[in-house]
Amino acid sequence: MVPGSTIAYLPETAEHDPEIELINEEAFGPGRFARAASKIREGGPHDRALSFVAASAGTVIGSVRLTPIAAGRGRGHMLGPLAVRPAFKNAGIGRTLVALGLDAARKAGSPLVMLVGDAPYYGPLGFARMPRNQVQMPRPVDPDRLLVCEFTPGAAAQLTGDLDHVDQIVRSPKPFQAFTDEAETGVERLRAAG
Repeated sequence: MVPGSTIAYLPETAEHDPEIELINEEAFGPGRFARAASKIREGGPHDRALSFVAASAGTVIGSVRLTPIAAGRGRGHMLGPLAVRPAFKNAGIGRTLVALGLDAARKAGSPLVMLVGDAPYYGPLGFARMPRNQVQMPRPVDPDRLLVCEFTPGAAAQLTGDLDHVDQIVRSPKPFQAFTDEAETGVERLRAAG
Protein backbone atom coordinates (compact mmCIF):
# COMPACT_ATOMS: atom_id res chain seq x y z
CA MET A 1 0.00 0.00 0.00
CA VAL A 2 1.12 3.53 -0.64
CA PRO A 3 2.67 4.83 2.62
CA GLY A 4 0.63 7.51 4.38
CA SER A 5 -2.50 6.91 2.33
CA THR A 6 -5.90 7.00 3.97
CA ILE A 7 -8.59 4.71 2.60
CA ALA A 8 -12.25 5.72 2.47
CA TYR A 9 -14.96 3.12 1.79
CA LEU A 10 -17.96 4.52 -0.05
CA PRO A 11 -21.18 3.30 -1.65
CA GLU A 12 -20.69 3.05 -5.39
CA THR A 13 -22.21 5.76 -7.59
CA ALA A 14 -22.46 6.15 -11.36
CA GLU A 15 -19.59 8.66 -11.21
CA HIS A 16 -17.28 5.82 -10.15
CA ASP A 17 -18.01 3.71 -13.26
CA PRO A 18 -15.09 4.91 -15.47
CA GLU A 19 -12.52 4.34 -12.69
CA ILE A 20 -14.02 0.95 -11.82
CA GLU A 21 -13.78 -0.11 -15.46
CA LEU A 22 -10.09 0.85 -15.53
CA ILE A 23 -9.40 -1.09 -12.32
CA ASN A 24 -11.15 -4.18 -13.70
CA GLU A 25 -9.26 -3.88 -17.00
CA GLU A 26 -5.99 -3.61 -15.11
CA ALA A 27 -6.81 -6.56 -12.83
CA PHE A 28 -8.40 -8.99 -15.31
CA GLY A 29 -7.45 -7.83 -18.79
CA PRO A 30 -9.53 -8.32 -21.94
CA GLY A 31 -10.17 -11.99 -21.04
CA ARG A 32 -12.57 -10.86 -18.31
CA PHE A 33 -15.40 -10.70 -20.84
CA ALA A 34 -15.05 -14.42 -21.63
CA ARG A 35 -15.60 -15.52 -18.02
CA ALA A 36 -18.82 -17.17 -16.82
CA ALA A 37 -19.47 -14.50 -14.19
CA SER A 38 -19.11 -11.79 -16.82
CA LYS A 39 -21.72 -13.54 -18.97
CA ILE A 40 -24.15 -13.45 -16.04
CA ARG A 41 -23.42 -9.76 -15.41
CA GLU A 42 -24.22 -9.02 -19.08
CA GLY A 43 -27.81 -10.11 -18.35
CA GLY A 44 -28.69 -7.01 -16.37
CA PRO A 45 -27.44 -4.33 -14.01
CA HIS A 46 -25.56 -4.92 -10.78
CA ASP A 47 -27.17 -3.78 -7.54
CA ARG A 48 -25.50 -0.42 -6.95
CA ALA A 49 -26.97 -0.22 -3.42
CA LEU A 50 -24.90 -3.30 -2.47
CA SER A 51 -21.70 -2.26 -4.31
CA PHE A 52 -18.78 -0.32 -2.84
CA VAL A 53 -15.52 1.41 -3.71
CA ALA A 54 -12.35 2.11 -1.79
CA ALA A 55 -10.80 5.51 -2.46
CA SER A 56 -7.51 7.16 -1.64
CA ALA A 57 -6.99 10.90 -2.17
CA GLY A 58 -10.27 11.02 -4.09
CA THR A 59 -9.26 8.27 -6.55
CA VAL A 60 -10.99 4.89 -6.68
CA ILE A 61 -8.42 2.21 -5.87
CA GLY A 62 -10.74 -0.77 -5.28
CA SER A 63 -14.24 -1.96 -6.08
CA VAL A 64 -16.71 -4.74 -5.38
CA ARG A 65 -20.08 -5.25 -7.07
CA LEU A 66 -23.04 -7.49 -6.30
CA THR A 67 -25.39 -8.63 -9.05
CA PRO A 68 -28.82 -10.22 -8.49
CA ILE A 69 -28.95 -13.87 -9.62
CA ALA A 70 -31.41 -16.72 -9.81
CA ALA A 71 -31.42 -20.46 -10.48
CA GLY A 72 -34.29 -22.83 -9.84
CA ARG A 73 -36.27 -21.50 -6.87
CA GLY A 74 -33.17 -19.80 -5.46
CA ARG A 75 -32.37 -16.12 -5.48
CA GLY A 76 -29.40 -14.17 -4.20
CA HIS A 77 -26.45 -12.10 -5.38
CA MET A 78 -23.19 -12.82 -7.15
CA LEU A 79 -20.13 -11.02 -5.80
CA GLY A 80 -17.69 -9.69 -8.33
CA PRO A 81 -15.72 -8.38 -9.79
CA LEU A 82 -13.59 -7.59 -6.77
CA ALA A 83 -10.47 -5.67 -7.76
CA VAL A 84 -7.86 -3.52 -6.05
CA ARG A 85 -5.10 -1.50 -7.76
CA PRO A 86 -1.69 -3.23 -7.47
CA ALA A 87 -0.10 -0.48 -5.34
CA PHE A 88 -2.81 -1.05 -2.70
CA LYS A 89 -2.88 -4.87 -2.63
CA ASN A 90 -2.20 -6.92 0.49
CA ALA A 91 -3.51 -4.21 2.81
CA GLY A 92 -6.92 -5.80 3.55
CA ILE A 93 -8.81 -3.52 1.18
CA GLY A 94 -10.34 -6.40 -0.81
CA ARG A 95 -11.43 -8.19 2.37
CA THR A 96 -13.01 -4.99 3.70
CA LEU A 97 -14.89 -4.46 0.43
CA VAL A 98 -16.18 -8.06 0.56
CA ALA A 99 -17.29 -7.59 4.18
CA LEU A 100 -19.13 -4.37 3.27
CA GLY A 101 -20.89 -6.09 0.36
CA LEU A 102 -21.89 -9.10 2.46
CA ASP A 103 -23.20 -6.93 5.27
CA ALA A 104 -25.23 -4.79 2.86
CA ALA A 105 -26.66 -7.89 1.13
CA ARG A 106 -27.63 -9.48 4.44
CA LYS A 107 -29.30 -6.26 5.65
CA ALA A 108 -31.16 -5.95 2.32
CA GLY A 109 -32.63 -9.43 2.84
CA SER A 110 -30.62 -11.32 0.24
CA PRO A 111 -30.64 -15.01 1.21
CA LEU A 112 -27.10 -15.65 -0.07
CA VAL A 113 -24.10 -14.35 -1.95
CA MET A 114 -22.16 -16.59 -4.31
CA LEU A 115 -19.05 -16.09 -6.37
CA VAL A 116 -16.42 -17.73 -8.52
CA GLY A 117 -13.18 -17.51 -6.57
CA ASP A 118 -10.47 -19.10 -4.47
CA ALA A 119 -11.60 -20.89 -1.30
CA PRO A 120 -8.41 -20.05 0.66
CA TYR A 121 -9.11 -16.32 0.19
CA TYR A 122 -12.91 -16.30 0.53
CA GLY A 123 -13.34 -19.14 3.06
CA PRO A 124 -12.29 -17.01 6.06
CA LEU A 125 -14.81 -14.39 4.90
CA GLY A 126 -17.72 -16.85 5.29
CA PHE A 127 -17.81 -18.66 1.94
CA ALA A 128 -17.95 -22.43 1.42
CA ARG A 129 -17.92 -24.60 -1.71
CA MET A 130 -21.25 -25.25 -3.40
CA PRO A 131 -22.11 -28.91 -4.03
CA ARG A 132 -20.87 -30.09 -7.42
CA ASN A 133 -23.35 -29.96 -10.30
CA GLN A 134 -25.93 -28.04 -8.26
CA VAL A 135 -25.81 -25.04 -10.59
CA GLN A 136 -24.73 -24.76 -14.19
CA MET A 137 -22.81 -21.66 -15.18
CA PRO A 138 -23.22 -20.18 -18.69
CA ARG A 139 -19.54 -20.90 -19.43
CA PRO A 140 -17.05 -23.43 -18.03
CA VAL A 141 -15.99 -22.93 -14.41
CA ASP A 142 -13.87 -25.05 -12.08
CA PRO A 143 -16.57 -26.41 -9.69
CA ASP A 144 -14.19 -26.02 -6.73
CA ARG A 145 -14.30 -22.26 -7.31
CA LEU A 146 -18.10 -21.94 -6.94
CA LEU A 147 -18.49 -20.58 -3.43
CA VAL A 148 -21.50 -19.44 -1.41
CA CYS A 149 -22.12 -17.45 1.76
CA GLU A 150 -25.58 -18.29 3.04
CA PHE A 151 -27.57 -15.87 5.23
CA THR A 152 -30.84 -17.82 5.22
CA PRO A 153 -30.46 -21.50 6.17
CA GLY A 154 -31.34 -23.71 3.19
CA ALA A 155 -31.14 -20.86 0.65
CA ALA A 156 -28.18 -22.37 -1.18
CA ALA A 157 -30.06 -25.65 -1.70
CA GLN A 158 -32.75 -23.71 -3.60
CA LEU A 159 -30.17 -22.46 -6.10
CA THR A 160 -30.30 -25.24 -8.72
CA GLY A 161 -29.97 -25.57 -12.48
CA ASP A 162 -28.95 -22.81 -14.88
CA LEU A 163 -27.62 -19.77 -13.05
CA ASP A 164 -28.27 -16.37 -14.61
CA HIS A 165 -28.97 -12.71 -13.87
CA VAL A 166 -32.37 -12.48 -12.22
CA ASP A 167 -33.60 -10.29 -15.11
CA GLN A 168 -33.00 -13.18 -17.53
CA ILE A 169 -35.10 -15.74 -15.68
CA VAL A 170 -38.36 -16.28 -17.51
CA ARG A 171 -41.08 -16.44 -14.94
CA SER A 172 -43.54 -19.24 -15.56
CA PRO A 173 -47.27 -18.70 -15.06
CA LYS A 174 -48.72 -19.40 -11.66
CA PRO A 175 -48.62 -23.17 -11.05
CA PHE A 176 -52.28 -23.76 -11.83
CA GLN A 177 -52.81 -20.89 -14.27
CA ALA A 178 -52.75 -23.08 -17.41
CA PHE A 179 -55.19 -25.55 -15.83
CA THR A 180 -57.52 -22.72 -14.76
CA ASP A 181 -57.45 -21.10 -18.21
CA GLU A 182 -58.20 -24.44 -19.88
CA ALA A 183 -61.07 -25.17 -17.47
CA GLU A 184 -62.62 -21.74 -18.08
CA THR A 185 -62.42 -22.28 -21.85
CA GLY A 186 -64.14 -25.68 -21.42
CA VAL A 187 -66.93 -24.15 -19.33
CA GLU A 188 -67.46 -21.44 -21.94
CA ARG A 189 -67.74 -24.12 -24.67
CA LEU A 190 -70.31 -26.03 -22.60
CA ARG A 191 -72.38 -22.88 -22.09
CA ALA A 192 -72.25 -22.06 -25.78
CA ALA A 193 -73.33 -25.62 -26.71
CA GLY A 194 -76.11 -25.78 -24.11
